[in-house]
Amino acid sequence: MPRIEPIPIDKLAEEPRRIIEDGVANGTYATPIPLQIFAYKTAQIRMTNAARGAFGQQSLLGGRILELIRIRSAQLGECQPCMQSRKHDSITDEDVACLVTPGTSQLTEQERLAVAFLDLLSADHHAIDDDVYRELGSVFTAAQIIELGFTCANAMGLHRFIHTLDVFGTSPPVIVYDPDQVDTAIADRAEQNAQ
Repeated sequence: MPRIEPIPIDKLAEEPRRIIEDGVANGTYATPIPLQIFAYKTAQIRMTNAARGAFGQQSLLGGRILELIRIRSAQLGECQPCMQSRKHDSITDEDVACLVTPGTSQLTEQERLAVAFLDLLSADHHAIDDDVYRELGSVFTAAQIIELGFTCANAMGLHRFIHTLDVFGTSPPVIVYDPDQVDTAIADRAEQNAQ
């Protein structure tokens, strides 16, 4: 069981339940569990779903690079649900294997540098110097580099957070499901108890 017990599907409000059921049915989400946890804050599950729906739209990097970054970030953050899913048809098992051992890569120069940038940002952001940006600038525009940076930063944080939830854990939850914790803050609960 995850550290925060997922809200049971039958206890979800209508909108979060619809988001989860539709997303799992259409392949947007490999597992409903993280979303059942995100649903403790309705606005969060809405934002997560909107971001997932907009993922890749108006991208200057292209869907394949975005998906390679997403998968590599999941590998680095040990986010099991995200490592399992594939959101771009061009991604093969060989591509995913290349992310773990980049020396044997069939990736393009842009793809290789995007993944290398993510690895550096994740492991040693102090190593990202003028030479790294020069190399990026040889295959990406400034606008693409900005998109790359934000994409990497957002993916890394989310995958690391999901990993901390221990989504596929087997221990009892640290925080058990309580309907009074949905869309509330401690201050809200204190006010309710005082009344």
